[in-house]
Amino acid sequence: MAIPLTAATSAYANAAKLLNQAAKPQALNQVAEAGQGNDFAKLLGQAVQGVVDNGKAADAKAMDMVNGRADMVDVVTAISQTELAMDTMVAVRDRVISAYEEIMRMPI
Repeated sequence: MAIPLTAATSAYANAAKLLNQAAKPQALNQVAEAGQGNDFAKLLGQAVQGVVDNGKAADAKAMDMVNGRADMVDVVTAISQTELAMDTMVAVRDRVISAYEEIMRMPI
């Protein structure tokens, strides 16, 4: 399944916006001050940043190929790594939502 370059670029931009928005709220600072929450917030931020970085690297490789400075194998590998990172991020998001829904169904 190939992802069009414009769709991939917008997905990376959206991921970067989410990362920036997640880093700003005071809720993360309050969780960090409370104790162990800092580790999870940091881990989540690093994971999203890793996906964004993979996307930027793939975009750079694609542009290098267009300009004749990169090999097709390198571009395909970079895009595959980005696709895998995005799939992993989506799977984690789905698991978090599923866990939240399960918690909400618990009787009080």
